[in-house]
Amino acid sequence: MTDNDFHSPTTALITGGTSGMGLETARLLLRAGGRVAITGRDTARLAAARADLGGGDRVLGIAADAADSEALDTAIAEVAERFGRLDLLFANAGVAAFQPADEVTGAEFDRIVGINFKGVYFTIQKALPLLADGSAIIVNASWTLHRGMAGATLYSATKAAVHSLARTLAAELAPRRIRVNSVSPGYIATPMFHDNVADDAHNDIRSAIPAARFGTAEDVAAAVVFLASPAASYINGQDLVIDGGLVGASSGVRV
Repeated sequence: MTDNDFHSPTTALITGGTSGMGLETARLLLRAGGRVAITGRDTARLAAARADLGGGDRVLGIAADAADSEALDTAIAEVAERFGRLDLLFANAGVAAFQPADEVTGAEFDRIVGINFKGVYFTIQKALPLLADGSAIIVNASWTLHRGMAGATLYSATKAAVHSLARTLAAELAPRRIRVNSVSPGYIATPMFHDNVADDAHNDIRSAIPAARFGTAEDVAAAVVFLASPAASYINGQDLVIDGGLVGASSGVRV
């Protein structure tokens, strides 16, 4: 995809935009001439991301926790004041959680659901008044909604929930021509991946991926930008799996 494939100016809000997939999506949109607001919980990381992106007054950094309803209100108000509208919402903020089902506590359940599902739900709800007719919403889901993975019951359930939300909103927002899709990344080499996957497990995981490599944040960012572009105008209510073939193909021994 070239910069000209994405029609700017586009104004986007990206939650969890201080690193990884969110940050790279912001970079692509800025390169195409768009305006981007990114959110993050850590003010130091937010400042570093803004400096990394450049973009001058086309970049707005907002300190906000996606699970905090009042913080979301403040974030949307800041976007409205600076940019006036949104053409794209990338609900990207989320956390990983991997533990056996019998070890999940009530507090952990509330924390993960609060960020990964409730946070996405209310981010979209609060952004709707700013979203222009004909705009796009993209939700970050996960390959685990398509294939069971031991130790990921809670995480996978939240990702299945946000894809279901995207599919349902695609129908609900059709009168406004707002398209709603999700992306399901596989193993993507981001800081969150390295925080949750031990180095000694990398070779085994890589061997299960037909592409024989981990994905990059740029792989996902390019897919998000495509789904938000006019080139994807007839794609709605879908989930795009970006996993190097992990779900849909086998890298086993040929016979």
